[in-house]
Amino acid sequence: MIKPTRIAVAIFTAGIPLSLLLAIEVPQFSILGFTFSAIFLVVFAADVLMATKARGLPVRSILPERLYIGDRSQITGTVVGAGLSRPLRLQLLAEQEGYMDPAAPVEVTVQPGSGAGFALPLVPRRRGRIEIVRLWLRWRGPFALAEVTRRVPVGRTIDVLANVKGVQSAALQFYANEAVLGLKVQREKGIGTEFEALCEFLPGMDSRFIDWKHSARHRKLLSREFGVERNHQIVMGFDTGYLMREPVEGLAKLDHAINAGLLLAWISLNGGDLVGVYGFDAAIRHYLKPIRTLSAFPRIQEAVAQLDYRAEETNFTLALAELNVRLRRRALVILFTDFVDTVTAELLIEGLQRIANRHVVLFVSLRDSILTDMTDRPPEGFEDVADAVIAYDLLRDRRIVLERLERLGIHCLDIAPKTLPAGLINRYLSIKQRGLI
Repeated sequence: MIKPTRIAVAIFTAGIPLSLLLAIEVPQFSILGFTFSAIFLVVFAADVLMATKARGLPVRSILPERLYIGDRSQITGTVVGAGLSRPLRLQLLAEQEGYMDPAAPVEVTVQPGSGAGFALPLVPRRRGRIEIVRLWLRWRGPFALAEVTRRVPVGRTIDVLANVKGVQSAALQFYANEAVLGLKVQREKGIGTEFEALCEFLPGMDSRFIDWKHSARHRKLLSREFGVERNHQIVMGFDTGYLMREPVEGLAKLDHAINAGLLLAWISLNGGDLVGVYGFDAAIRHYLKPIRTLSAFPRIQEAVAQLDYRAEETNFTLALAELNVRLRRRALVILFTDFVDTVTAELLIEGLQRIANRHVVLFVSLRDSILTDMTDRPPEGFEDVADAVIAYDLLRDRRIVLERLERLGIHCLDIAPKTLPAGLINRYLSIKQRGLI
Protein backbone atom coordinates (compact mmCIF):
# COMPACT_ATOMS: atom_id res chain seq x y z
CA MET A 1 0.00 0.00 0.00
CA ILE A 2 1.31 3.43 -1.01
CA LYS A 3 0.09 6.73 0.36
CA PRO A 4 1.41 10.29 0.61
CA THR A 5 3.01 11.42 3.83
CA ARG A 6 1.88 14.38 5.90
CA ILE A 7 4.75 16.39 4.46
CA ALA A 8 3.53 15.73 0.92
CA VAL A 9 -0.04 16.65 1.80
CA ALA A 10 1.08 19.87 3.51
CA ILE A 11 3.24 20.96 0.55
CA PHE A 12 0.58 20.20 -2.03
CA THR A 13 -2.17 21.83 0.04
CA ALA A 14 -0.07 24.96 0.55
CA GLY A 15 0.47 25.26 -3.24
CA ILE A 16 -3.26 25.39 -4.05
CA PRO A 17 -4.04 28.80 -2.51
CA LEU A 18 -0.77 30.17 -3.95
CA SER A 19 -1.82 29.09 -7.45
CA LEU A 20 -5.27 30.65 -7.04
CA LEU A 21 -3.79 33.89 -5.71
CA LEU A 22 -1.47 34.20 -8.71
CA ALA A 23 -4.30 33.42 -11.14
CA ILE A 24 -6.50 36.18 -9.61
CA GLU A 25 -4.01 38.94 -8.79
CA VAL A 26 -1.32 38.40 -11.46
CA PRO A 27 -2.87 36.48 -14.38
CA GLN A 28 0.31 36.59 -16.46
CA PHE A 29 2.11 34.48 -13.78
CA SER A 30 -0.69 31.94 -13.29
CA ILE A 31 1.35 29.40 -15.21
CA LEU A 32 3.75 29.28 -12.26
CA GLY A 33 1.07 27.73 -10.06
CA PHE A 34 0.45 24.93 -12.55
CA THR A 35 4.19 24.48 -12.96
CA PHE A 36 4.60 24.05 -9.17
CA SER A 37 1.87 21.38 -9.13
CA ALA A 38 3.42 19.54 -12.07
CA ILE A 39 6.88 19.59 -10.51
CA PHE A 40 5.48 18.32 -7.22
CA LEU A 41 3.69 15.45 -8.95
CA VAL A 42 6.87 14.49 -10.84
CA VAL A 43 8.94 14.52 -7.65
CA PHE A 44 6.24 12.54 -5.82
CA ALA A 45 6.14 9.94 -8.61
CA ALA A 46 9.95 9.63 -8.50
CA ASP A 47 9.79 9.18 -4.72
CA VAL A 48 7.18 6.44 -5.15
CA LEU A 49 9.32 4.60 -7.71
CA MET A 50 12.40 4.66 -5.52
CA ALA A 51 10.44 3.63 -2.42
CA THR A 52 8.77 0.66 -4.10
CA LYS A 53 12.14 -0.84 -5.04
CA ALA A 54 12.38 -2.09 -1.44
CA ARG A 55 9.06 -3.97 -1.51
CA GLY A 56 10.75 -7.29 -2.16
CA LEU A 57 13.15 -7.22 0.80
CA PRO A 58 13.43 -10.70 2.37
CA VAL A 59 12.09 -10.79 5.95
CA ARG A 60 12.92 -13.74 8.18
CA SER A 61 11.21 -14.06 11.58
CA ILE A 62 11.63 -16.51 14.48
CA LEU A 63 8.76 -16.96 16.93
CA PRO A 64 8.97 -18.63 20.37
CA GLU A 65 7.47 -22.11 20.68
CA ARG A 66 5.59 -21.17 23.84
CA LEU A 67 5.10 -18.21 26.14
CA TYR A 68 4.82 -17.95 29.91
CA ILE A 69 2.28 -15.60 31.41
CA GLY A 70 3.76 -12.33 32.61
CA ASP A 71 7.15 -13.24 31.16
CA ARG A 72 8.64 -11.03 28.48
CA SER A 73 9.51 -12.71 25.19
CA GLN A 74 10.03 -11.46 21.65
CA ILE A 75 9.80 -12.10 17.94
CA THR A 76 13.28 -11.97 16.48
CA GLY A 77 14.34 -11.82 12.86
CA THR A 78 16.29 -10.03 10.17
CA VAL A 79 15.55 -7.84 7.17
CA VAL A 80 18.04 -8.40 4.35
CA GLY A 81 18.98 -5.30 2.37
CA ALA A 82 19.65 -7.04 -0.95
CA GLY A 83 19.31 -4.70 -3.92
CA LEU A 84 19.21 -1.48 -1.91
CA SER A 85 21.13 1.55 -3.15
CA ARG A 86 20.78 3.59 0.03
CA PRO A 87 20.17 2.97 3.77
CA LEU A 88 16.49 2.29 4.46
CA ARG A 89 14.79 3.15 7.73
CA LEU A 90 11.99 0.69 8.54
CA GLN A 91 9.24 0.53 11.13
CA LEU A 92 8.04 -2.96 12.09
CA LEU A 93 4.89 -3.88 13.99
CA ALA A 94 3.37 -7.28 14.86
CA GLU A 95 -0.36 -7.77 14.39
CA GLN A 96 -1.43 -9.99 17.28
CA GLU A 97 -4.66 -11.41 18.67
CA GLY A 98 -5.16 -12.38 22.29
CA TYR A 99 -4.68 -11.00 25.80
CA MET A 100 -1.32 -9.28 25.48
CA ASP A 101 0.32 -5.94 26.06
CA PRO A 102 -0.31 -3.63 23.08
CA ALA A 103 2.20 -4.09 20.32
CA ALA A 104 4.82 -1.37 19.99
CA PRO A 105 6.56 -0.50 16.69
CA VAL A 106 10.30 -1.04 16.37
CA GLU A 107 12.59 0.97 14.10
CA VAL A 108 15.59 -0.55 12.29
CA THR A 109 17.96 0.76 9.63
CA VAL A 110 18.83 -1.62 6.79
CA GLN A 111 22.17 -1.02 5.08
CA PRO A 112 22.66 -1.89 1.39
CA GLY A 113 23.88 -5.44 0.92
CA SER A 114 23.58 -6.39 4.59
CA GLY A 115 20.88 -7.32 7.06
CA ALA A 116 19.38 -5.65 10.12
CA GLY A 117 18.05 -7.56 13.11
CA PHE A 118 14.87 -6.71 14.96
CA ALA A 119 13.11 -7.82 18.15
CA LEU A 120 9.37 -7.28 18.69
CA PRO A 121 8.28 -7.65 22.35
CA LEU A 122 5.59 -10.15 23.37
CA VAL A 123 4.11 -9.96 26.89
CA PRO A 124 1.04 -12.19 27.42
CA ARG A 125 -1.34 -11.38 30.27
CA ARG A 126 -3.58 -14.46 30.29
CA ARG A 127 -3.17 -18.15 29.76
CA GLY A 128 -4.53 -19.73 26.60
CA ARG A 129 -3.44 -19.01 23.06
CA ILE A 130 -2.36 -15.97 21.09
CA GLU A 131 -1.99 -15.58 17.35
CA ILE A 132 0.62 -13.61 15.45
CA VAL A 133 -1.29 -12.79 12.26
CA ARG A 134 1.27 -10.83 10.26
CA LEU A 135 4.14 -8.37 10.40
CA TRP A 136 3.68 -4.83 9.12
CA LEU A 137 6.60 -2.96 7.55
CA ARG A 138 6.53 0.75 6.78
CA TRP A 139 9.11 3.06 5.21
CA ARG A 140 9.40 6.29 3.26
CA GLY A 141 11.00 7.32 0.02
CA PRO A 142 14.21 9.38 -0.12
CA PHE A 143 12.21 12.65 -0.34
CA ALA A 144 9.84 11.65 2.50
CA LEU A 145 6.83 12.29 0.25
CA ALA A 146 5.59 8.69 -0.23
CA GLU A 147 5.03 6.06 2.44
CA VAL A 148 4.96 2.35 1.59
CA THR A 149 3.33 -0.29 3.80
CA ARG A 150 3.98 -3.99 3.36
CA ARG A 151 2.35 -6.97 5.05
CA VAL A 152 4.29 -10.16 5.74
CA PRO A 153 1.94 -13.04 6.66
CA VAL A 154 2.89 -15.15 9.69
CA GLY A 155 -0.22 -17.02 10.87
CA ARG A 156 1.33 -18.67 13.94
CA THR A 157 -0.51 -19.69 17.11
CA ILE A 158 1.48 -19.77 20.36
CA ASP A 159 0.41 -21.42 23.61
CA VAL A 160 0.58 -19.28 26.75
CA LEU A 161 1.35 -21.40 29.81
CA ALA A 162 1.64 -20.78 33.52
CA ASN A 163 4.99 -19.36 34.50
CA VAL A 164 7.01 -22.46 35.39
CA LYS A 165 10.24 -20.50 34.93
CA GLY A 166 9.51 -18.73 38.19
CA VAL A 167 8.80 -22.09 39.80
CA GLN A 168 12.16 -23.50 38.77
CA SER A 169 14.18 -20.49 39.92
CA ALA A 170 12.36 -20.21 43.25
CA ALA A 171 12.51 -23.94 43.93
CA LEU A 172 16.29 -23.93 43.52
CA GLN A 173 16.53 -21.64 46.56
CA PHE A 174 14.86 -24.30 48.71
CA TYR A 175 17.05 -27.15 47.46
CA ALA A 176 20.40 -25.47 46.93
CA ASN A 177 22.10 -28.08 49.14
CA GLU A 178 21.36 -30.83 46.66
CA ALA A 179 23.35 -28.99 43.99
CA VAL A 180 26.39 -29.01 46.31
CA LEU A 181 26.08 -32.42 47.97
CA GLY A 182 24.67 -34.30 44.98
CA LEU A 183 21.48 -36.31 44.62
CA LYS A 184 21.19 -38.51 47.68
CA VAL A 185 18.72 -39.27 50.43
CA GLN A 186 18.82 -36.62 53.15
CA ARG A 187 16.82 -37.20 56.31
CA GLU A 188 15.60 -33.96 57.82
CA LYS A 189 15.65 -34.46 61.57
CA GLY A 190 14.43 -32.32 64.39
CA ILE A 191 11.82 -30.29 62.50
CA GLY A 192 8.85 -32.66 62.44
CA THR A 193 6.70 -34.81 64.72
CA GLU A 194 7.28 -38.27 63.22
CA PHE A 195 9.55 -40.40 65.44
CA GLU A 196 12.91 -41.01 63.78
CA ALA A 197 15.40 -42.46 66.30
CA LEU A 198 16.87 -42.30 69.80
CA CYS A 199 20.12 -40.49 70.47
CA GLU A 200 22.16 -39.60 73.49
CA PHE A 201 20.98 -36.45 75.19
CA LEU A 202 23.48 -33.60 74.92
CA PRO A 203 23.49 -30.15 76.51
CA GLY A 204 21.38 -27.76 74.48
CA MET A 205 18.75 -30.32 73.45
CA ASP A 206 15.13 -29.86 74.42
CA SER A 207 14.52 -31.68 77.69
CA ARG A 208 10.90 -32.30 76.73
CA PHE A 209 12.04 -34.95 74.25
CA ILE A 210 13.89 -37.10 76.82
CA ASP A 211 12.66 -40.70 76.73
CA TRP A 212 12.70 -41.57 80.44
CA LYS A 213 11.73 -45.23 79.94
CA HIS A 214 14.61 -46.03 77.61
CA SER A 215 16.97 -43.80 79.61
CA ALA A 216 16.30 -45.88 82.72
CA ARG A 217 16.84 -49.10 80.78
CA HIS A 218 20.19 -47.98 79.30
CA ARG A 219 21.21 -45.96 82.40
CA LYS A 220 21.91 -42.83 80.42
CA LEU A 221 19.78 -39.98 79.13
CA LEU A 222 18.32 -40.65 75.68
CA SER A 223 16.38 -38.14 73.59
CA ARG A 224 13.85 -38.77 70.84
CA GLU A 225 14.61 -37.45 67.35
CA PHE A 226 11.81 -36.55 64.99
CA GLY A 227 11.71 -36.33 61.21
CA VAL A 228 9.60 -34.55 58.63
CA GLU A 229 6.32 -36.31 57.87
CA ARG A 230 5.75 -37.40 54.28
CA ASN A 231 2.99 -38.92 52.23
CA HIS A 232 0.48 -36.17 53.07
CA GLN A 233 -2.27 -35.15 50.67
CA ILE A 234 -2.14 -31.55 49.44
CA VAL A 235 -5.13 -30.37 47.41
CA MET A 236 -5.00 -26.96 45.72
CA GLY A 237 -8.47 -25.54 45.05
CA PHE A 238 -8.62 -22.74 42.47
CA ASP A 239 -11.66 -20.50 42.23
CA THR A 240 -12.12 -19.67 38.53
CA GLY A 241 -15.12 -17.34 39.03
CA TYR A 242 -15.42 -13.74 37.94
CA LEU A 243 -13.70 -12.30 41.02
CA MET A 244 -10.48 -14.14 40.16
CA ARG A 245 -10.44 -12.59 36.68
CA GLU A 246 -9.68 -9.18 38.15
CA PRO A 247 -6.18 -8.02 37.19
CA VAL A 248 -3.76 -7.17 39.99
CA GLU A 249 -0.28 -5.87 39.17
CA GLY A 250 -0.61 -6.82 35.51
CA LEU A 251 -1.94 -10.38 35.94
CA ALA A 252 -5.30 -11.90 36.81
CA LYS A 253 -5.64 -13.09 40.39
CA LEU A 254 -6.13 -16.63 39.10
CA ASP A 255 -2.74 -16.54 37.36
CA HIS A 256 -0.99 -15.27 40.48
CA ALA A 257 -2.56 -18.17 42.36
CA ILE A 258 -1.56 -20.74 39.72
CA ASN A 259 2.06 -19.56 39.64
CA ALA A 260 2.33 -19.83 43.42
CA GLY A 261 0.48 -23.16 43.39
CA LEU A 262 2.93 -24.66 40.89
CA LEU A 263 5.83 -23.69 43.13
CA LEU A 264 4.11 -25.29 46.11
CA ALA A 265 3.37 -28.43 44.06
CA TRP A 266 7.01 -28.80 43.00
CA ILE A 267 8.28 -28.47 46.57
CA SER A 268 5.58 -30.77 47.97
CA LEU A 269 6.26 -33.49 45.42
CA ASN A 270 9.97 -33.21 46.07
CA GLY A 271 9.26 -33.58 49.79
CA GLY A 272 7.33 -36.82 49.35
CA ASP A 273 3.76 -35.49 49.57
CA LEU A 274 0.88 -36.05 47.16
CA VAL A 275 -0.56 -33.05 45.28
CA GLY A 276 -3.96 -32.67 43.63
CA VAL A 277 -5.77 -29.90 41.74
CA TYR A 278 -9.40 -28.82 42.07
CA GLY A 279 -11.01 -26.12 39.88
CA PHE A 280 -14.49 -24.75 40.44
CA ASP A 281 -16.85 -21.79 40.01
CA ALA A 282 -20.56 -22.22 39.32
CA ALA A 283 -19.76 -25.89 38.60
CA ILE A 284 -16.89 -28.31 39.12
CA ARG A 285 -14.46 -27.65 36.25
CA HIS A 286 -11.60 -30.01 36.95
CA TYR A 287 -10.36 -32.48 39.52
CA LEU A 288 -7.00 -34.25 39.61
CA LYS A 289 -6.70 -36.61 42.53
CA PRO A 290 -3.51 -36.30 44.60
CA ILE A 291 -0.49 -37.85 42.89
CA ARG A 292 3.10 -38.36 44.00
CA THR A 293 6.71 -38.06 42.68
CA LEU A 294 8.25 -35.26 40.63
CA SER A 295 7.61 -37.18 37.42
CA ALA A 296 3.93 -36.34 37.90
CA PHE A 297 4.57 -32.57 37.86
CA PRO A 298 3.71 -32.27 34.10
CA ARG A 299 0.28 -33.70 34.88
CA ILE A 300 -0.26 -30.92 37.41
CA GLN A 301 0.84 -28.35 34.83
CA GLU A 302 -1.64 -29.81 32.38
CA ALA A 303 -4.40 -29.69 35.01
CA VAL A 304 -3.93 -26.00 35.84
CA ALA A 305 -3.67 -25.17 32.13
CA GLN A 306 -7.27 -26.35 31.76
CA LEU A 307 -8.53 -23.81 34.32
CA ASP A 308 -10.17 -21.19 32.15
CA TYR A 309 -11.37 -17.69 33.08
CA ARG A 310 -15.09 -17.66 33.85
CA ALA A 311 -17.56 -14.79 34.14
CA GLU A 312 -19.84 -16.70 36.53
CA GLU A 313 -20.40 -16.35 40.26
CA THR A 314 -18.78 -19.04 42.38
CA ASN A 315 -21.01 -21.61 44.09
CA PHE A 316 -19.04 -22.28 47.28
CA THR A 317 -21.69 -24.58 48.75
CA LEU A 318 -21.52 -27.00 45.82
CA ALA A 319 -17.76 -26.79 45.36
CA LEU A 320 -16.73 -27.35 48.98
CA ALA A 321 -19.33 -30.06 49.59
CA GLU A 322 -18.16 -31.97 46.50
CA LEU A 323 -14.51 -31.65 47.54
CA ASN A 324 -15.36 -32.89 51.03
CA VAL A 325 -16.93 -36.01 49.52
CA ARG A 326 -14.02 -36.76 47.18
CA LEU A 327 -11.32 -36.56 49.86
CA ARG A 328 -11.30 -39.89 51.71
CA ARG A 329 -8.40 -39.16 54.07
CA ARG A 330 -7.22 -36.10 55.96
CA ALA A 331 -5.54 -33.55 53.71
CA LEU A 332 -4.29 -30.01 53.54
CA VAL A 333 -6.78 -28.07 51.42
CA ILE A 334 -5.37 -24.82 50.04
CA LEU A 335 -8.19 -22.65 48.70
CA PHE A 336 -7.28 -19.79 46.33
CA THR A 337 -10.33 -17.52 46.13
CA ASP A 338 -11.62 -14.04 46.87
CA PHE A 339 -14.68 -12.26 48.23
CA VAL A 340 -16.10 -8.74 48.26
CA ASP A 341 -17.89 -8.22 51.58
CA THR A 342 -19.34 -10.05 54.57
CA VAL A 343 -22.64 -10.74 52.82
CA THR A 344 -21.13 -12.56 49.83
CA ALA A 345 -18.78 -14.46 52.17
CA GLU A 346 -21.51 -16.09 54.27
CA LEU A 347 -21.82 -19.19 52.07
CA LEU A 348 -18.03 -19.35 51.82
CA ILE A 349 -17.67 -19.41 55.62
CA GLU A 350 -20.40 -22.03 56.00
CA GLY A 351 -18.78 -24.34 53.44
CA LEU A 352 -15.30 -23.90 54.91
CA GLN A 353 -16.59 -24.68 58.39
CA ARG A 354 -17.86 -28.10 57.25
CA ILE A 355 -14.67 -29.03 55.40
CA ALA A 356 -12.46 -27.82 58.27
CA ASN A 357 -13.98 -30.47 60.55
CA ARG A 358 -12.08 -33.20 58.64
CA HIS A 359 -9.19 -31.42 56.95
CA VAL A 360 -6.64 -28.66 57.47
CA VAL A 361 -7.73 -25.64 55.44
CA LEU A 362 -5.49 -22.80 54.26
CA PHE A 363 -7.50 -19.88 52.90
CA VAL A 364 -5.45 -17.77 50.46
CA SER A 365 -6.60 -14.40 49.14
CA LEU A 366 -4.75 -11.64 47.31
CA ARG A 367 -4.60 -8.19 48.83
CA ASP A 368 -5.34 -5.33 46.47
CA SER A 369 -2.92 -2.45 47.00
CA ILE A 370 -5.33 0.02 45.37
CA LEU A 371 -7.67 -0.06 48.39
CA THR A 372 -4.79 0.47 50.80
CA ASP A 373 -3.49 3.39 48.74
CA MET A 374 -6.94 5.01 48.77
CA THR A 375 -7.09 4.94 52.56
CA ASP A 376 -3.48 6.08 53.12
CA ARG A 377 -3.08 8.98 50.68
CA PRO A 378 -4.06 12.51 51.83
CA PRO A 379 -7.41 13.59 50.34
CA GLU A 380 -7.42 16.53 47.97
CA GLY A 381 -11.18 16.84 47.50
CA PHE A 382 -14.57 15.45 48.37
CA GLU A 383 -14.25 12.60 45.88
CA ASP A 384 -11.01 11.44 47.50
CA VAL A 385 -12.73 11.40 50.90
CA ALA A 386 -15.63 9.36 49.51
CA ASP A 387 -13.21 6.89 47.87
CA ALA A 388 -11.26 6.54 51.13
CA VAL A 389 -14.43 5.81 53.12
CA ILE A 390 -15.59 3.15 50.65
CA ALA A 391 -12.13 1.55 50.55
CA TYR A 392 -11.97 1.52 54.37
CA ASP A 393 -15.37 -0.20 54.57
CA LEU A 394 -14.24 -2.89 52.11
CA LEU A 395 -11.01 -3.48 54.03
CA ARG A 396 -12.92 -3.65 57.32
CA ASP A 397 -15.32 -6.24 55.90
CA ARG A 398 -12.32 -8.19 54.68
CA ARG A 399 -10.75 -8.21 58.15
CA ILE A 400 -14.03 -9.32 59.70
CA VAL A 401 -14.31 -12.31 57.37
CA LEU A 402 -10.69 -13.35 57.94
CA GLU A 403 -11.11 -13.10 61.71
CA ARG A 404 -14.22 -15.30 61.58
CA LEU A 405 -12.33 -17.88 59.54
CA GLU A 406 -9.43 -17.91 61.97
CA ARG A 407 -11.81 -18.45 64.91
CA LEU A 408 -13.05 -21.55 63.08
CA GLY A 409 -9.50 -22.93 63.03
CA ILE A 410 -8.87 -22.08 59.38
CA HIS A 411 -5.43 -20.77 58.47
CA CYS A 412 -5.70 -17.48 56.52
CA LEU A 413 -3.15 -15.90 54.22
CA ASP A 414 -4.13 -12.46 52.92
CA ILE A 415 -1.05 -11.29 51.08
CA ALA A 416 0.21 -9.12 48.23
CA PRO A 417 0.80 -10.87 44.88
CA LYS A 418 4.56 -10.26 44.90
CA THR A 419 5.06 -12.03 48.22
CA LEU A 420 2.48 -14.78 47.62
CA PRO A 421 4.91 -17.60 46.58
CA ALA A 422 7.24 -17.12 49.56
CA GLY A 423 4.37 -16.59 52.00
CA LEU A 424 2.54 -19.68 50.77
CA ILE A 425 5.61 -21.92 51.06
CA ASN A 426 6.43 -20.63 54.54
CA ARG A 427 2.89 -21.28 55.74
CA TYR A 428 2.92 -24.77 54.21
CA LEU A 429 6.21 -25.62 55.93
CA SER A 430 4.92 -24.21 59.22
CA ILE A 431 1.79 -26.40 59.06
CA LYS A 432 3.90 -29.49 58.35
CA GLN A 433 6.39 -28.67 61.10
CA ARG A 434 3.61 -28.37 63.66
CA GLY A 435 2.22 -31.74 62.59
CA LEU A 436 -1.27 -30.40 61.88
CA ILE A 437 -1.88 -32.64 58.86
